[in-house]
Amino acid sequence: VQLQASGGGLVQTGKSLRLSCAASGRTDRILFMGWFRQGPGKEREIVGHIIWNVRSPAYRDFVKGRFTISRDDAKDTVYPRMDNLEPEDTAVYYCAAQLYGRSAYESWGQGTLVTVSS
Repeated sequence: VQLQASGGGLVQTGKSLRLSCAASGRTDRILFMGWFRQGPGKEREIVGHIIWNVRSPAYRDFVKGRFTISRDDAKDTVYPRMDNLEPEDTAVYYCAAQLYGRSAYESWGQGTLVTVSS
């Protein structure tokens, strides 16, 4: 499975941004599509995930109510939409796939930078 993330950029506090992650290859093997981020000087953390086949999302508490993850079945693409962005959301965002029969996220996109200015 190959992943291509895009959509990052510079936005002001309170604004919205939609990222995307296009999957290709054996997408039928995807169990979870996760979104991670790594802020300046911080460790990478998971933001949320979507169960691929049932399109059921889940979020970490610190983004709940502000982030929404959806999937376009026809395009095999996942779209995390981030609303009411805060400077603390500044990070490189990554998508990753966990496949059936695997216990970790092993396929990673290249990351896309989101910068939120105050």
